[in-house]
Amino acid sequence: MFPTLRFDAVLVQAVIAGALSFSHLHDLAEAAGQDGWKAWAYPVSVDLLLVAAWRRMRTDGGNHDAWLWFTIALVASLGANVATAGMLDMSDIPPWLRILVAGWPALAFLGGTLLAHAHPPATNPATQNEQAETPETEHTVERAPEPAPELPPAEPEPERAPAVALESEDVPAATPESASAPSAPAGSVPPALLDHARKIADTHRAQTGRPIDAATLRARLGVPTALADSIALQLT
Repeated sequence: MFPTLRFDAVLVQAVIAGALSFSHLHDLAEAAGQDGWKAWAYPVSVDLLLVAAWRRMRTDGGNHDAWLWFTIALVASLGANVATAGMLDMSDIPPWLRILVAGWPALAFLGGTLLAHAHPPATNPATQNEQAETPETEHTVERAPEPAPELPPAEPEPERAPAVALESEDVPAATPESASAPSAPAGSVPPALLDHARKIADTHRAQTGRPIDAATLRARLGVPTALADSIALQLT
């Protein structure tokens, strides 16, 4: 399939402007004494220097030489357009303008050579290789984990008194409750269990407005009745 041609107004405008500038440069060179093919070579030289400087500026925007030669070529093109618009007598070109036209080939050759042999912008090979080998990855921000809530200290198991075999007939048999939960004196309550019970009692007082009783304390701690009574006595 052949590509379809589309009308491009910008391209048409560029062709018209280039043709007019080309003609003005030819007329000025011919009026300055450059006849024949030499008069046609001048506009080609100016336009080529302009394009070469523009290409160098696009690849290396910080190249000051490219900007200098682009300005020189642009001034030469604009100067020819203004000179052929009636500002100068084309039948009597001043000597200084003849000198500029005659010296333009050497100036254009110097500018083209410097632009062609200008060093490319310095790049770091290691950085280029790293960018080529390392694929682009999405950067995610990881949030720090929230601290876990502090758990109350583990409740130590109450000390169990060793079972004592009773041989006397006068002592009644122990009930299941008294056998599984022997009474403990007030001084045998572990300090950690007492501190935990005190926190529970303070919380109960703050919520209900009255001190905690032994039954509620026993249900909260999960201890035998005798041990709960002993703890309740120490909390009062």
